[in-house]
Amino acid sequence: MNQSPHGVRPTQDLTYLLLKLFDAVAIALGLLLIISQIPEFNSESSIIVTLLAIAGFYLLAEIFGVYRRWNGIAFAREVTTLVLAWGTTLVLLKLLGIFTAYSTELSTPALSLWFVITPVMALAVRIAHNWRQRYLVDQGINARRFAIVGANELGIQLARNVRKSPSLGLKLLGYYDDRPDDRTGKLPDDVERKLGKIKAVVEAAKKGEVQVIFITLPMRAEDRIRSLIADLADTTASVYIVPDLFVFQMLNSRWSDIEGVPVVSVFENPLFGVDGVVKRVLDVAVSTAALMVAGIPMLMVAAAVKLTSRGPVLFKQKRYGLDGQEIDVWKFRSMTVCENGNKVTQATQNDSRFTPIGGFLRKSSLDELPQIFNVLAGHMSLVGPRPHANAHNEFYRTQIDGYMLRHKVKPGMTGLAQVNGCRGETETLDKMEKRVFFDHQYIREWSIWLDIKIILKTFLVVFSRQNAY
Repeated sequence: MNQSPHGVRPTQDLTYLLLKLFDAVAIALGLLLIISQIPEFNSESSIIVTLLAIAGFYLLAEIFGVYRRWNGIAFAREVTTLVLAWGTTLVLLKLLGIFTAYSTELSTPALSLWFVITPVMALAVRIAHNWRQRYLVDQGINARRFAIVGANELGIQLARNVRKSPSLGLKLLGYYDDRPDDRTGKLPDDVERKLGKIKAVVEAAKKGEVQVIFITLPMRAEDRIRSLIADLADTTASVYIVPDLFVFQMLNSRWSDIEGVPVVSVFENPLFGVDGVVKRVLDVAVSTAALMVAGIPMLMVAAAVKLTSRGPVLFKQKRYGLDGQEIDVWKFRSMTVCENGNKVTQATQNDSRFTPIGGFLRKSSLDELPQIFNVLAGHMSLVGPRPHANAHNEFYRTQIDGYMLRHKVKPGMTGLAQVNGCRGETETLDKMEKRVFFDHQYIREWSIWLDIKIILKTFLVVFSRQNAY
């Protein structure tokens, strides 16, 4: 694609290319270290297995996000993704070995040792690199001095993020801002100090005292930003604009370009490309297994519903799915009524509308089991914001800002809100606001590991039966 002269290009970080190289070396060295445990392993086998392992790991690393930018994210999550990608690689190698001539050479003990050695070496390289970079930056060695124009929350957050990213090789000098101290407030101790007025940064750049400048002024200060950039054009400093997009309620924001024109999403679905495929694979795999386990109990529940009350076994209700499209959500009938119109009354504790076994079905969440078919059909996911009756959607969208954004992903059988105590009746507005808060957090922070964590926590919530009626 031809880039516009004014196009914005993402910076390619050499660090991540080097990490890929080091990971390949760790894989090869790991195999060399365990060859002594496999007497029959020959040189030709080692070359083939090493190449297969590296190719497989690189592919799975992209799926698991091993080489994403981990700046500001807990190191434990980086460790988890690397170990899972490598573990999956070895499982696939073992399966491949079963059907090839290398089945005897890829023994389980050897793979287990390889599974441990390679991540240890790969993580050691990462830790050593981070320590080295932080030391060099703290000592001012090979570090570029940078300043921030705008002593505000965005500028403070930027300084902290840079501090967490020693690979950037940047050392903070301080802030420049035209506002008096009583308006900017006292800066936190961990982000240095205010250096002077905005005009002073131009002089500092001309003298070579500052090499990189980040502008974090609010978007409304367009004229000041333009004037400052014009003045900085007479220096050799590298200048970056940090747009104050956080004045908006960001929901899984990302940037891209359309024929060289940069665009930034404010509200977006996080499940693009591989992420969407991985989540769908998890949905199908787990729901298929659940159906095999719960098939007979579901038949028993269906018989109990039919024998204890008049009416259909299954209750179908219109609810909003992905992007607000209507879907039919299935449940075992637990009430004597089947409300599905403009007015739907929420269930309450000891509701008189419960069938003889309705209260038990709802407390145990057995009434939700037919939604496994919704998941298999692709209308729902195992994890996501719980779908509400359409009548409730239309009411709350007028009461809660951003309520409809919860429909940027498929609704789920369980969700982050439910495992955080937001389960059951929402008789007050603040209860629904809390539920929507967790729904938005789920969309912003989605990962396949978050889904797995929620699924596991759901079992504990169901067994506790808290707020279930």
